[in-house]
Amino acid sequence: METQLSSESARHLFLRALRFHPECPKLYQEYFRMELMHAEKQRKEKKEFEQAKMDLGEFNYSEEILNGEMARIIYRDAAQKMKGVEFHLAVLSIAKLFDFTQDLQKEILESLQTKYADDPLTWDYMARRELDLGSLQSTEHTTKQMKVSEMNQREERCCAVFEEAVRAVPTGDMWKCYITFCLERYNRKTNSEELKQKRLERMLGVFSKAHESSLLPEALYKQWLQLLLEFNLFEKATEVAEAATGRFSMSVEMWQMRLQVLIQLKSDDVTHCFEEAIKHMKSKVCGTLPLWTLWVEWSEGTNSKEDTAALYQRSLHATNPAESVTMKEMYLDWTYRNGGYKKVKRVFTSLCENRPFSLDFFRKMIQIEKEQESCKMLHLREYYERALREFGSTDSDLWLDYIKEELSHPQGKPENCGSIHWRAMKMLQGDLVEDFVSKYTLLQTGHL
Repeated sequence: METQLSSESARHLFLRALRFHPECPKLYQEYFRMELMHAEKQRKEKKEFEQAKMDLGEFNYSEEILNGEMARIIYRDAAQKMKGVEFHLAVLSIAKLFDFTQDLQKEILESLQTKYADDPLTWDYMARRELDLGSLQSTEHTTKQMKVSEMNQREERCCAVFEEAVRAVPTGDMWKCYITFCLERYNRKTNSEELKQKRLERMLGVFSKAHESSLLPEALYKQWLQLLLEFNLFEKATEVAEAATGRFSMSVEMWQMRLQVLIQLKSDDVTHCFEEAIKHMKSKVCGTLPLWTLWVEWSEGTNSKEDTAALYQRSLHATNPAESVTMKEMYLDWTYRNGGYKKVKRVFTSLCENRPFSLDFFRKMIQIEKEQESCKMLHLREYYERALREFGSTDSDLWLDYIKEELSHPQGKPENCGSIHWRAMKMLQGDLVEDFVSKYTLLQTGHL
């Protein structure tokens, strides 16, 4: 079409393609676009010939093709096969690129409104259309104030359509379209404080209405709360956060948000709210980890060391085994920062009684030992041996680090390396043996 200027060949290609892929919306859209491009090309040619006062007798310009009749046929054919608003909207946006398709656009729009009257996307499109309709004819005398008031009127018209939409299609998706529109308008740059204020009021109002209708989607509560905090509407934020956990009482994210609001406001209810959240989440087998990590982090900065240690202990029993792994790492780290080496050694030993562990848990303890002035090889061996009991069959680097330690530590015994190597070869699984052998060779030749 574009390079060889052969619309005939392009048309044959599209028809062949559609025989193979009769359900492909993209093909129909591009075929539709091609026919409109062809019509536009012919319109231009005809106009040029007419301007040059040439005889059009030998050129056969069909009025139907010039008016995009081929594209209309494709659209009608496709509309019977393609389900969903997206296809109609895509075709409509293509038709809008050509200035001779008014009738065609009207037909697509009418089809949209009859077939998909209860689809949020149809309403979304109809509402947003108001932004482009009836704009002021720009003359030299349009003042800044006139522009602002005109933009405000257009946005009001959009909102009027959305208001009708949420009455006609009262669903979470419909409210989401409305709120997304308000957020987009609010985030648009404007020098007019008045317009910015109007947009903010409108947006917060829509959030409230959606919430009152109990149809505000979970994800949008988060945005609402962020806005309320941004504008220092703390009382409202606390109220909204509480209502959100009431509606989505099994959502960890909702509780997290409510707690973050309370923490930010330095409220006295934080502990009570944590207790409430954990109580609600009891029946959930997994997913309480974010609440526990938030709780201990808050406690670290607010409560006494004894209270925080007790909270860590409690979290180990309250989380499921996979999540307790993270809590053990955090507990170890916090103990070292706040209680020093002796304390962390005691905690490490007590934690070692309850599986499961992560590799980082042992590596953390090895790192702590190495930071001590009197770093003892005896202790390092104990930590490596404990780690290898858990991860010896699945981690070749752990064995190599152990060997390196024996070679480089002042109290190390290089003669132990042979037996460590032998144990590694026996314990490692599958390809890890090969990986270990090649790295060990590099280590011996001084390349690692």
